Amino acid sequence: MSWDHLQLNPQIISAVQRAQLKSVREVLCVSGPDLQKMTGLSRSDVRELLHAAATASRTHQPVTALQLQRGECHRLESGLRLGTGCPVLDQLLRGGLPVGGVTELSGESGAGKTQLGLQLCLSVQYPVEHRGLSSGALYICTEDPFPIKRLQQLISEQSVLRSDVPRSLISGLQFSDHIYIEHTADLDSLQVCLLRRAPILLARGLVRLIVIDSVAALFSQEFTTPILCINQVTDVFNQSANSLSSSSSSVCPALGLAWANQVMVRLMMRRLQGKVFLGDQSSALRRLEVVFAPHLARNSRDIGVWREGLRAVLDPD
Repeated sequence: MSWDHLQLNPQIISAVQRAQLKSVREVLCVSGPDLQKMTGLSRSDVRELLHAAATASRTHQPVTALQLQRGECHRLESGLRLGTGCPVLDQLLRGGLPVGGVTELSGESGAGKTQLGLQLCLSVQYPVEHRGLSSGALYICTEDPFPIKRLQQLISEQSVLRSDVPRSLISGLQFSDHIYIEHTADLDSLQVCLLRRAPILLARGLVRLIVIDSVAALFSQEFTTPILCINQVTDVFNQSANSLSSSSSSVCPALGLAWANQVMVRLMMRRLQGKVFLGDQSSALRRLEVVFAPHLARNSRDIGVWREGLRAVLDPD
């Protein structure tokens, strides 16, 4: 971009040209005091120069936090979301898991984290019009064996859970053929899986979802696909000093701030007192809570774990 195209005082433009700064990028890479030395401009002139350079480099207008909360900036939200298979939970997550971001799901043992991970492995295989991504899933187990029997039960009950999808479409999906299972017992094997095997599956279009159950090491590799990292929790002894956990929990996600900075969406699943019933089934009451996300309000929904999968409980009583 030519300096003459910027709305700057001719004196400032002449000083920039004498300093042999050829682009706005070069200007933005230099500190204010160094620009003063290089150009001989006053502090106010340097501020004007930096403001003009930053404005010229900006491709979009700034977005306020209020606009993000209201969902008024669609360009910052991917058009694709991976649905959970439950309309109420999809509403909580504004459509589901964001594509291209890391979603952390933490909670105590037995809270239902793995249940949701399995359910997403089936949801991802549905077409986009049914809140899927028309692809498979990579499920990485780091501790327990893969729960194959529970997966088979979820597959057999898909027509119950996904009553919004035509039965002919469900019967035509070979769910188990498109879930790739890896067992990683240590950090080295986890890195090999994430850095070598996962990119091959993604490049071939075989998977659009990666589930790590549970994450025991930091994960920051960038993939253009939803990443669900299931995490453990630790006890919180001073609730007022903790800012990473849910507002109503005495536990917080493990791995601390270093891991938290890698996460785009943090969800917490808790097991509550009491039971809920659905026909001849009963389930311990659970709650899925949004702890933080740049595009989501802090909110929660009560859920139950049934034969067909996770569903929201609208009235626990």
